[in-house]
Amino acid sequence: MKIIVPMAGRGSRLRPHTLTVPKPLIPVAGKPIVHRLVSDIAEVLGEPIEEIAFVLGDPAFFGDDVVTSLKALAESLGAKGTIYRQDQPLGTGHAIMCAKESLSGPAVIAYADTLIRADFNLDKDADSVIWVKQVDQPEAYGVVKLNDNNEIVELVEKPQEFVSDLAVIGIYYFKDVGVLKQELQHVLDNNIINGGEYQINDGIKGMMSKGKIFKTGKVDEWMDCGNKLVTVETNQRMLGFLEKDGEHLVSENVTLENATIVPPCFIGDNVVLKNATIGPFVSVGNDTVIENATIKNSLIQTKAVIKNANLEEAMIGNHAKYNGEFTRISIGDYSVME
Repeated sequence: MKIIVPMAGRGSRLRPHTLTVPKPLIPVAGKPIVHRLVSDIAEVLGEPIEEIAFVLGDPAFFGDDVVTSLKALAESLGAKGTIYRQDQPLGTGHAIMCAKESLSGPAVIAYADTLIRADFNLDKDADSVIWVKQVDQPEAYGVVKLNDNNEIVELVEKPQEFVSDLAVIGIYYFKDVGVLKQELQHVLDNNIINGGEYQINDGIKGMMSKGKIFKTGKVDEWMDCGNKLVTVETNQRMLGFLEKDGEHLVSENVTLENATIVPPCFIGDNVVLKNATIGPFVSVGNDTVIENATIKNSLIQTKAVIKNANLEEAMIGNHAKYNGEFTRISIGDYSVME
């Protein structure tokens, strides 16, 4: 089994936090989004992972440190880590084809801007499985249309009339991803463009037209990391899940001086908390100092210094300094507010 992870986008909706850190490497509940996604997929697949191929963008942004961390992630899962580059933002189908040398055999394709909780039961009779989540407003998503055999027969983007309430979440299994590769090559060769880009859906539609069987897989939870508000919400939900799983979330190397941690919280290494109440639903990265503060439902990255704060639904970047009485803030790496 292989895992293909297109992650070349710069995450403009999550700025300023993605000005210096690629969105898939933003930590949520103490672990970068892409690390958590890939680890969770590997765990629920329940079979050996041969290779994890990451499709990155501009080397000036996705640099050597990113490559090193992703290869280490693959190795930690017993897999080979392969790096490809997408030099231009030409769409989901184009991103996958940047990894064409790895497109053979059974594979999962997962876009690195989402987190899930799921039990993957692969339908061995299907040529492909597309994971979906039931949603309240299907007109805001891409959805699947099913036939009487519960097979996917059509993909519909943001339907104005009801088609189904099963939204595509961006995770796909292919019994032989080489078949998708052939169809996407046809898309590229014939310049089949939708929305100004080459889309994975056009490759999937080509497979369907040749009689390939697509089934749905359903996830228990689907958590987005598209912008600041939903990322803070995803952090909250993930902390709740990890607490129920019994995961240890608070480092042993935390200095507490007249401070209280209200669980669930993730508190990283070498964090100093003075005259502070932290939680519930707060993640604090390594080497951060928080003093004279009350913080709830927030996400704070590494090496930040926060003083005299009363924060809720806040997201604070690496190396940031905050001293004030603002509440719903979003400041990026190296920002200073005093």
